Parts: sequence; structure tokens; C-alpha cells
Amino acid sequence: MTQTACVVIPARYASSRFPGKPLADILGKPMIIWVADLASLAVGQQHVYIATDSDLIRNVCESAGFSVLMTGVHCLTGTDRICEAAQLLDYDIIVNVQGDEPVLNPQDIIKCIEIKSRHIDSVVNGFTSIGPTEDPSNTNIPKVIFNENNHLVYMSRQPLPGFKSEINAPTNYYKQVCVYGFTHNDLALFSSFGRKSRLEHSEDIEILRFLEFSAPIVMFECMSGSLAVDVPSDVLLVENHLNSLGND
Repeated sequence: MTQTACVVIPARYASSRFPGKPLADILGKPMIIWVADLASLAVGQQHVYIATDSDLIRNVCESAGFSVLMTGVHCLTGTDRICEAAQLLDYDIIVNVQGDEPVLNPQDIIKCIEIKSRHIDSVVNGFTSIGPTEDPSNTNIPKVIFNENNHLVYMSRQPLPGFKSEINAPTNYYKQVCVYGFTHNDLALFSSFGRKSRLEHSEDIEILRFLEFSAPIVMFECMSGSLAVDVPSDVLLVENHLNSLGND
């Protein structure tokens, strides 16, 4: 049986590191609309929803033709916001695409849905290699380690994996790409914890909460070139990247 799927994009206005981040101007278009347009290429505009607590964000998104789900102001994380919004939706698979991934490849969303369909009892999350111009010690970049079956072992803002001797140093580091595949059951499990877990609180990485339930997390490789906007200075990097691709 074919699984139905949608994309929900959590968008909080009061970001601590970058207030108003979803509405950040990128080449004349709000970042949240860049992300929503890319999601539309994967699932169709009618299956893309923005979950927000901001009337400003709602107005911008509705003006661009997107459906908006209003959520509470005090959601602990973006995934908690998805949990709340999902109660209003009837899909088998809910793809959480973070609103700060304006150069995400739509094929990665499609890939997430396909993998989640095959691993319906596992959470699914994306990763990609850290690029040559990126610093693995940058705490704004969550680093990912997974076993040889692509199951998440841990995620940290510190460089992972560690090594005892330079001869054992990893030849490549991997970072999280904020595309997640969930079912309603996954989200109910996440929400039921009722707070941030200790690891989640320390690292400020919400997917770590699933480790408290020993929930299997399947990691899938996304196409290279992912650039998340974490702080205002990242906007110029994204604009330069988009200009290099001929976007306007």
C-alpha cells in the first residue's frame, strides 16, 4: 500500500541565535519560502505545511500560497512543534524539514520518504559530509556518527568520532541534515517524554531524545552542498552558493 506523505516546516520567530530567522532575506525572498518552494518540488505545494507561532510568518507564507498550522509559543523544539501540528494532519509519513535549509535538494526529501516507507518503525534522518570549507569543531554544526548499518550511534556538537592517535583520525566527518521522517507514533513517543532529555539539553540536538527510548534511527546520505543558516553570517554564504548555481 502506498504511504501518504507531507512536509511540515517548523518556523519559530524568536530564535535565540538569529531572531526572525525564517524571514531572513535571501536574494530578495524570505528563507522560509525558499525552503517551502523546495519542499513543493518533492511532494507538491498542497502537501507542504508551515508550523509556526508567529502571525508575521503566517502572513508571509499564506501570501505565498502555503498552508499554515498555528502552534503554541512555548514548544521546546522544532520537533515538539511538529508533534503539535501533526495532530491536525492525516498522513502516514510526516517529513520534518527545518526552515533553515534553503539549499536542500528536493530529492533528499523524496529519498527520506522512500527510506521511511521501508523502515516504518524507525526514525529517519539525513546526513552529509562536512565540506572542505567547514570546520568540524564549529559547534553550530551537529556531527553524526553511525554504525556500519547506518544506524545512529550519537550526535554531538563536538568533532566525532574521537581518536587516540593521529594515525586513527577519521578521514571524513559527517554532519546532520535536518530532514526527518516520522510517523504519528514516532511523534507521540517523542512528545510523551514531556521535557528535553539530559543529552538533548546539553548538546541542544533534539533527535537525541529518541535515544531515551532506544528508538532505532536510520541515517541516510543526502546530496552534498547542504548549508544550514544558524547565524546571520551564514546568509551571505548561502547567497554566494545560490548565485554560483545561477539562482536569482
